[in-house]
Amino acid sequence: MVAPNPVATLYATDETGWLDRTADLVRDRRLAEVDLDTLAEYLTDMARRDRREVGSRLALLLAHLLKWEFQPERHSGSWRATIEVQRQEMAELLESGTLRNHAAEVLAKAYENGVRQAAAETGLDATVFPAECPYSLEQVLEGEPV
Repeated sequence: MVAPNPVATLYATDETGWLDRTADLVRDRRLAEVDLDTLAEYLTDMARRDRREVGSRLALLLAHLLKWEFQPERHSGSWRATIEVQRQEMAELLESGTLRNHAAEVLAKAYENGVRQAAAETGLDATVFPAECPYSLEQVLEGEPV
C-alpha cells in the first residue's frame, strides 16, 4: 500500500499551510513531492474565481452606470464612489491580459446582469434600458461620470 502524500494530507487540514509548502517544494524543484492533482485543481479554481470576479464587478459597475445615466436626479456620492471603487478594482484585475480579454468577452452577459440589478435598484422596468450594452469596455472602465 502506498502511503498518502503528506502534502495532500496538509491540504485537507490547512489550505494556507499547503500553499506555503507547495510553493517551497516548487522553489526547491522537489516536484516529486508536490501534490500535482490538487495543485492543478487549485489553479483551475483560482482562474475560474478570477473570471467570475471580473464578471460580477463588471455587472455591478454597469448597473451603477445605468443608474447614473437613467436617474440623473438621484445622483449621489454613494453611486459615484461605487463607480470609482469598481473601476479601481477592475483596473487591478485587468492588469492580466487574459482577464482583460475575458472582460471584453463577457461584457454583453455582464450588461444583462447589470440591467437586472439596475432595474431592481431603481424600480425602472428593464425595458427602459438599451437592449444591448451602449458602452465599450473602455467607456465602462474610464468614461464619465467619474
